[in-house]
Amino acid sequence: MVKRILLAVSGSISAYKAADLTNELTKKGYEVDVMMTASSQEFITPLTLQSLSKRPIHTDVMKEINPDKINHIELAKQADVFVVAPASANIIGKLANGLADDLVSTVAMALPFDTPKLVAPAMNTNMYLNPILQKNLAILKEVGYKEIAPRESLLACGDFGSGALATVETIVEKILQTLEG
Repeated sequence: MVKRILLAVSGSISAYKAADLTNELTKKGYEVDVMMTASSQEFITPLTLQSLSKRPIHTDVMKEINPDKINHIELAKQADVFVVAPASANIIGKLANGLADDLVSTVAMALPFDTPKLVAPAMNTNMYLNPILQKNLAILKEVGYKEIAPRESLLACGDFGSGALATVETIVEKILQTLEG
């Protein structure tokens, strides 16, 4: 049976790396269902990810693809692993605090508790080190999320520090370890 990866892409300049991530996972034979926040679509188009995943891209909690099923519930039920990459400070805050006001956060709330969950933060260093963000990550870890730590690098804003999205190779490796473990 083919494993299904539910990839949530949130608003970060590194959203373009979701294309490489989707491509690598698809080439390895996984079904990749991609959800995109509205802000992620400012950085990369759904068509790009659809072309690489060969699957419909999910962008709106109110859009029901099949009238016989509730899309956000079906996505949650079918996921073998839930991955948020890149994970912005905004989506991390929503997930940590149980907010469900868009497709990604609503699906996250509907996930069965035993579904493995990975979050790969990507943001400015000051945002990543902010005590509120760190508290939100701690909350996510308490409820079973595993963090794929960001890299230290020169960031898009020109600062150097922690906050760059982990490499695609690292994210793929963590997903495969999660699926096999």
